[in-house]
Order: sequence, then structure tokens, then C-alpha cells
Amino acid sequence: MAKGQMITATDDGPRPVAMNYDAVLVLSFGGPESRADVMPFLENVLRGKRVPRERMLEVAEHYYHFGGKSPINDQTRALIAALESELAERGPRLPVYWGNRNWHPLLVDTLRKMAQDGVQRALAFVTSAYGSYSGCRQYLEDIARARALVGPGAPTVEKLRVFFNHSGFIAALAERAQDALMQVPSQIRASVTMVYTAHSIPLASAQTSQYVPQLEETVRLVSGMLGRSGDPLVYQSRSGAPGQAWLEPDILDYVRAMRPAAGGASLVIVPVGFVSDHMEVLYDLDTQAGDLCRERGIQMVRAATVGTHPRFIGMIRDLIRERVEDTGARPTLGVMGPGPDFCPPDCCLPRSG
Repeated sequence: MAKGQMITATDDGPRPVAMNYDAVLVLSFGGPESRADVMPFLENVLRGKRVPRERMLEVAEHYYHFGGKSPINDQTRALIAALESELAERGPRLPVYWGNRNWHPLLVDTLRKMAQDGVQRALAFVTSAYGSYSGCRQYLEDIARARALVGPGAPTVEKLRVFFNHSGFIAALAERAQDALMQVPSQIRASVTMVYTAHSIPLASAQTSQYVPQLEETVRLVSGMLGRSGDPLVYQSRSGAPGQAWLEPDILDYVRAMRPAAGGASLVIVPVGFVSDHMEVLYDLDTQAGDLCRERGIQMVRAATVGTHPRFIGMIRDLIRERVEDTGARPTLGVMGPGPDFCPPDCCLPRSG
């Protein structure tokens, strides 16, 4: 097979397809894997940010609650294994690498390995469905910084588009939400309160991105698949300096405002802003929100994130094929249309306040 080509499957058997990419990079946030990792990890996360040390120590306790190990790295490994299997079976047959923003395997080390392996141009799948500074542009900055550190020979890395309204993502979210609804007693299932959560970000960052409109579109699409409407979007896991405006309402405030009916109430929480059950899902929802619900006599069911759902893994393959085969097709649901293949210069700018 000539360099610059790949083999993909068709009904008539394998055929060569012209391409300019020779690898896939899964780019994630990263997380500690032991108690000794927790503080260095958090210092990486918070470097240059105006977050009080007291808040950092508070978050450290969240990790210590689980022995200092975040589940995110194991879940990223599982996602990579599923993606490798998908690409091996259905193509395009590209090697998959893994790099993190904040903990090992660090992105710069991964790019060095890719360069040693002869990778020249890669597509990056970022584990964030929405446009925001931390979920989009900052990853582009991470890539540029890591390439500069690697120096000559560093592979070119191009980020795949945001996927908040991709049919595979929406279908996977809807199935996870439906599974959660089925845990609610049948006699109240149709009227149960369902709330969607996403990571809060500073209001100034929200104003320079499509984060909120994209989340609202995802919520509308998922609820529509479930035959519902009007389900609220709330936020979680805020950090930052006290007094700085962040997106609200917070999930805990939402729970406190609930008025349990006679005989109790039920609440289904769908963490639509996350693709894996990592620390901010396990602690902020399962532990903090779960404890508050129990205190208030509310039965809480938390939907699983998409994780390695086959429709989600198939969606990642679709995003890769869009660029490898350059068919022009960009499947989406709803009215907002697909995100751009290449982010414009003013996309998801850093917050100004």
C-alpha cells in the first residue's frame, strides 16, 4: 500500500482511499492514579488560575475519598480499546495514541512518541463535546505548546469538530437516560423530574463561546428522543475565586429548591456535559448530590455517561472518516448544524474577566 493511502471496507471488499492522516490522537484531561499524584495533578490543573488554595485542598479531598485515584484514565483506556477495535474492524485502520493535558501520559510525551514512530499528521479526538475555552481552544493551545517542545519533526495535529449534536452522541445519551428512567417506579415514570447537568464555567467564558446554546440543543434533542420537553439544564463542579460569576443554577441549589411531594419524590440526573463517569460525576453527583437527595427524602437516579456505548464509539469513527475520506457529509441533528472542521480565530476565546 502506498504511503498516504489506507484500506477501508466496502460491500465489494477493501479499497484504497486517498488520505493525509496517519494516526488518531485521543486527547483528554487526565487524572491522578494514586494519593501521591493528587496535589501535583491539581497544581497542573490550576496553574495560572485564580483558584484559592483552600478550594484546591477541598478538591483534593474528593480524590482522597476514592483513594487518590481518578477513574478517568481507566475509562480513557477503555474508550481507546473500543475505538481501536472499531477502526480495526471497520476502518480507517489508523493507530490510536493517547495524551493528556494534566497528567500522564502527558501530551508532549505522546507527541515525542508519535514523532519517533514516523507519524506526520494526526487527527485529535478531544473528550469534550462542546465549544468553550477549556473544552476546545485550550486543547488547541496544548497541542501548539507540545509541538513547540518536541521541535522539528513534531507531527501536525488537527482537532476533530465538536459533536454536541451528532446523531450517535445524542442516541447514546438518550439510551443512557432511558436506562435511568427505567429505574424509576413505573407509576411515576412519566412525571418524574429529569435534570441535565454540565460543568459550570465562568460567565465571561460562556459569553465568548457557544457552550450554553450547544448544551441547550443537546438537552432538547435528548429529551425529544425520550418524548419529553422542558427538562432543565443546571450546572455543577464550579471552582474559581469567590464572587466570580459562573453559570448557574448549581445542581445542589436545584435539589434544595425541590419540594418533595407526599410520599417522596424522584429525580433523574443526566450528566450530559461529560463523556465518562470521572471524578466530577462520581463525587459531585453520586456523593454530594446523592447525600443531599437522601437528606431531603428524594430518590435520585443518575444516568451513566456515554462511555464506550457503541453508538458513541461509532460516532468517533464517523468524525475520523469525515476528514480522512473528505466526503463533505457532516451528520447532525437539530437546527444548529455541524461545528467547523477548523476552529475560526475568534472561537472560544479566553475569558476577559
